[in-house]
Amino acid sequence: MRFLHTSDWHLGRSLHRVPMLSAQATFLDRLISTVHEREVDAVLVAGDIYDRAVPPLAAVELFDDALHRLAAASVPTVMISGNHDSARRLGVGAGLIDRAGIHLRTDPAGCATPVLLEDAAGQIACYGLPYLEPALVKDEFRTAAARHEAVLAAAMDRVRADLAGRPDGTRSIVLAHAFVAGGQPSDSERDITVGGVAAVPAGVFHGVDYVALGHLHGCQTITDRVRYSGSPLPYSFSEVHHRKTMWLIDLGAQGEIHAERIDTPVPRPLARLRGTLDELLTDESLDRHAEAFVEATLTDASRPADPMARLTRRFPHTLSLVFEPERGPDGPTARSYAERLKGRGDQQIAEDFVAHVRAGQGPDEQERAVLSGAFDDIRAAVAAHDSGGVRTVPRQSNPGRKTVASAGEATG
Repeated sequence: MRFLHTSDWHLGRSLHRVPMLSAQATFLDRLISTVHEREVDAVLVAGDIYDRAVPPLAAVELFDDALHRLAAASVPTVMISGNHDSARRLGVGAGLIDRAGIHLRTDPAGCATPVLLEDAAGQIACYGLPYLEPALVKDEFRTAAARHEAVLAAAMDRVRADLAGRPDGTRSIVLAHAFVAGGQPSDSERDITVGGVAAVPAGVFHGVDYVALGHLHGCQTITDRVRYSGSPLPYSFSEVHHRKTMWLIDLGAQGEIHAERIDTPVPRPLARLRGTLDELLTDESLDRHAEAFVEATLTDASRPADPMARLTRRFPHTLSLVFEPERGPDGPTARSYAERLKGRGDQQIAEDFVAHVRAGQGPDEQERAVLSGAFDDIRAAVAAHDSGGVRTVPRQSNPGRKTVASAGEATG
């Protein structure tokens, strides 16, 4: 039997505020076309269908359209809820949808009730284990500890008990949404360690022919029988080296596995660029990233003027700008900012602050004069108020303070 394994659609998610719904619709087009072109017998979706518990209406409409198209293809589909989904909301109408061949598994109590599929070699029991939040399901599984490994092991014990009562030769598939040891995370997965130690050993799934995992966004093979499909689209720049795919899995009569990666359409490649602003604007080798989504890390000793505007003229899809100045031998030491202020006067503190935010480049003579004039104005204002018995500085900014801001902006 041939399965298409996918997960982590995150419908409704953006990439640095760039809406991805159109790209998600294009991915679903690819999924449906793959079902037809590769004669897929069943689709497995291992959780995180939505990006949040209450998804935007456009994401719900896109999911609804996908369900109709999968049902029209007459290809059984098994879906589980992930840690981003609201299991209760996603599972509404599951009984009715089940009749259309779309099997939503969102209730932990039903994890040992499989979807039964059949090919020429016999039955395949497909078990859906939704995301199991330890604190919420430990009573259901009667585990002593609220830990990921404990609840997942208990759920798998139920799966194996059900499988043991089925005819000899029944093959098995499990869908699960978890962090399995050996997997490589990225920045775009929500941390699940709040429920105890997050990683569970792959051995918890022993005795199963294939495990379709969701949660980690990189496509990866934990063992030949335990795999992550990864997300079909990149959702952070930490995924810059990911190849976004689905798994096409052929399950043989004796449980043998043949796996093939099917590429998914990505709207733009990702690029992480690093260097001074001038380097990024003039390096001809970077021309290949002109149409990519770009995260630029600037290493200039002081913040250059209008960096985003200048970058987007060359890289119009720059989404993220990071400042990591490379400090030279004359730069500030490793002492904390508070330590460097000890014993300094107002003027020295202000000058030190300028150097602190400009990676060691202190104010020039003109800026020092502006700062000195500002402090003189403040002292005069305080003295004037003191003579009237009031020790407060006027709330309205004085011209000297405005001049300091302007000078700072002018010099970056």
